Amino acid sequence: MTTTTEAKSGFSPRVTLQKVGTSLSNMVMPNIPALIAWGILTAFFIEDGWTPNAPLESAVGPMIHYLLPLLIANTGGRMIYEARGAVVGVIATMGVIAGSDWLIAQDNAAALEKWLAAGNAESAFEALPEVHMFIGAMIMAPLAAWIMKKLDQLWQDHIPAGFEMLVNMFSAGIFGFIALVAGFFGLAPLVNGLMTLLAEGVAALINAHLLPVVSILIEPAKVFFLNNAINHGVLTPLGISDAGTNGKSVLFLLESNPGPGVGILLAYTFFGRGAARASAPGAAIIQFFGGIHEIYFPYVLMKPILILAAIGGGMAGVAVNVAFGTGLISPAAPGSILAIFGVAARDSYLGIALAVLAAAGVSFLLSTLFLKIGKQDDGDIASATAKMEQMKGKKSSVSGALTGAGAGAAAAGAAGAAGAADGSDHTGPISKIVFACDAGMGSSAMGATVLRKKVRAAGFDDVEVTNKAISSLNDEWDVVVTQKELTDRARQRTGSAIHVSVDQFMNSPRYDEVVELVDARNNPDSADDAPTADAEAADAGAGAPAAAASGAHGRRAAERPAEDSAAAAPGTATPADAGAEPDTGEGTEILSPDSIVLTGTASDSATGIDEAGALLVAAGAVDQGYVDAMHAREATVSTFMGNGLAIPHGTNDAKSTIKRSAMSFVRYPEGIEWNGNSTKFVIGIAGVGDEHLVLLQKVAMTFSDPAQVERLEQATSAQEILAIFGDEKE
Repeated sequence: MTTTTEAKSGFSPRVTLQKVGTSLSNMVMPNIPALIAWGILTAFFIEDGWTPNAPLESAVGPMIHYLLPLLIANTGGRMIYEARGAVVGVIATMGVIAGSDWLIAQDNAAALEKWLAAGNAESAFEALPEVHMFIGAMIMAPLAAWIMKKLDQLWQDHIPAGFEMLVNMFSAGIFGFIALVAGFFGLAPLVNGLMTLLAEGVAALINAHLLPVVSILIEPAKVFFLNNAINHGVLTPLGISDAGTNGKSVLFLLESNPGPGVGILLAYTFFGRGAARASAPGAAIIQFFGGIHEIYFPYVLMKPILILAAIGGGMAGVAVNVAFGTGLISPAAPGSILAIFGVAARDSYLGIALAVLAAAGVSFLLSTLFLKIGKQDDGDIASATAKMEQMKGKKSSVSGALTGAGAGAAAAGAAGAAGAADGSDHTGPISKIVFACDAGMGSSAMGATVLRKKVRAAGFDDVEVTNKAISSLNDEWDVVVTQKELTDRARQRTGSAIHVSVDQFMNSPRYDEVVELVDARNNPDSADDAPTADAEAADAGAGAPAAAASGAHGRRAAERPAEDSAAAAPGTATPADAGAEPDTGEGTEILSPDSIVLTGTASDSATGIDEAGALLVAAGAVDQGYVDAMHAREATVSTFMGNGLAIPHGTNDAKSTIKRSAMSFVRYPEGIEWNGNSTKFVIGIAGVGDEHLVLLQKVAMTFSDPAQVERLEQATSAQEILAIFGDEKE
């Protein structure tokens, strides 16, 4: 009932908090290796470390005060607006760090003056410590990146051709300066006050011997996937600051202790029933040694009273850690017993071991009691896993260990969301679609342009559709579209996304399926006839006829103005005059008349690549090494786009051989064989940055229109070819 109400209202506090926690986690988790490196440096080389070393100790302070917050800022900004957001986010965060230091210096100077005026010795004065700006970075960097993105969208369609680089560089620099000043005077005082308040609150709990009480919040939060907001939003920043001052922090152990979970799993091992009992031993091993706490959540959801066992175990573990004064020198991620001992302070091994045993013991005893005295079914672990995945919003990466391959289907059924039967790891609305290829500049840009047009025509202006190289993907995308040979590589980087494989880039029927899926997920009330085909299944079926648009999707497409259907996606650089010949900013044309051949001499894909590549070499855009890379790319993935078009280009590793962005155009009136397809047009691409994407989008729009393709076939001059690519589509 709660889930249904939340869906109808469009707002869920739980889901909102999950999203906030996920964002915080995504900023911190990639930088955990840097935190571990700092922890090792601290453990060995500070004055009280294993092997004190004064020169190396000098790196401890700068790492925690500057490097680690700026790494988080870089990640946070990149999450919002890629490299541009990362740069602006780091600049803005530097202002927060400097502003915090300036405030601390002012407070210390005033306190010292009062101390001396009272007749105290200067040597006895205790200065306020620095505030490490982890929370500041997690607030300022994404905010600055988001504002930069919105500002770019305001003027991206009004930049004269040839001035893109000038505007982009200066706009980011000027706004970065403004954000730095705003962080210095605006956010720094707020974060200083917040960190002081939180630190005093933790100190008060410790002094009052009440720190174990926090388990009442942490243990239920873990099961409902709210722990990231607590752990990475509060405990990790406070823990790092504490460790920077004291060399260790007990705060890192509040959430990562595997004892409560393993106690519950051991209780099921001995006193459970059915599938739950059979799967519990394996789950316990994964949870204790692998550090994947998520795997015990379904066992709690099968019998919710067990949350009390988790709380009891957590409180026992915290109490022992406090009693023994234990702590970790950096966060333990994942929460494995091996990771915990790997970053434990040198005086904390015994106390941590006893804390884990106490947590597991109390949790085991309470779980056994609840399993014995309460009614226990046969252990429907699949249903409980489905419930967990419904709360999580996507499939669990470890659910297969509990229920086998069928867990995902059960989760989809329990979620009850339209389109959930597509077999993907994603069950919520779709807001981000990426078309990925090996290099991220040719086929993916073409495919993204065609797919973006269809998504916009369906009325989904807020759905981002862009292109990237597979090597730059992370698990932030809702839908990933790739050529079928690349799908497995993309899955390795985006495991929770819906993966769609295509054979052709220009006219694949899978694009219509993606639009239907977006319609079903984003408008569940109007998706009674939502598609149920597996978006990932049977790559060989990519050529099947597309389902006709219907329902709300069809109505939106009919009502939407035609001129809006080709609108560029947010963040795409599109000059006001789309018909202009784009250049690199140095007056050099991307596609010049000298790089256009109306009657090619090649006979197959290999010689076609040679002919298109030779034009790029002759234009001074690449050297021969790039042409070799074009052949290497074709050997792994075909660059045939459909509609008689092939776009050969080099691999991602070959970008260093590109001197400037350029394109070549070769027409074969009789057609040539290209990996089993008849090809009449070959367009070679070499892209340094994004300068060529404007023309490439026009090429995509042209080849998606049969009338325009016919005009290309009948063209009699290079200038006519350029004019066709420059014409606005009706």
